[in-house]
Amino acid sequence: MRGMRLYKREITDPDIFQEILEECEVVRLGFVDEEGMFIVPVNYGYEFIPDADGMRLSLYIHGAKEGRKADAFAQNSSVAVEMDCRHEVIKGDYTCSYSYAYRSIMGNGTIRMLTKDDEKVHGLTRIMEHMAPGTDIRFLPEMLERTAVYQIDLDHFTGKERKKK
Repeated sequence: MRGMRLYKREITDPDIFQEILEECEVVRLGFVDEEGMFIVPVNYGYEFIPDADGMRLSLYIHGAKEGRKADAFAQNSSVAVEMDCRHEVIKGDYTCSYSYAYRSIMGNGTIRMLTKDDEKVHGLTRIMEHMAPGTDIRFLPEMLERTAVYQIDLDHFTGKERKKK
């Protein structure tokens, strides 16, 4: 993998990755299908595990079982992801010295549909815990039947931060 050009902005601290995952509300997924490239913003849940072997990240999303997104997932399991937060304009002394503060995570991985009810409940629970912490979580069998739940395992991801001075 190519190294980050502005390495001084690279995030390597697992605690900061955790903060970004908590603060962001949307992940953008990039795919290719027979119609071309496309990007879809979706809400998500996650499992982030920093351990002796590095950091592992899995994202969980849900949606309809049919449509362009579902077709693309079935045809090609490769996916790109991007999420960002802490947006703020950095004012400059002249027009081209303006910039933007942010934190972000970008990566590539593989997406797969979860088919077993216990896997789907696990993924949907992760989504609810991230999007609506403290909510009473219950899933009816008919909800599980008609909802597609996907897991994205990231093979490679990086974090980047531009701080306001």
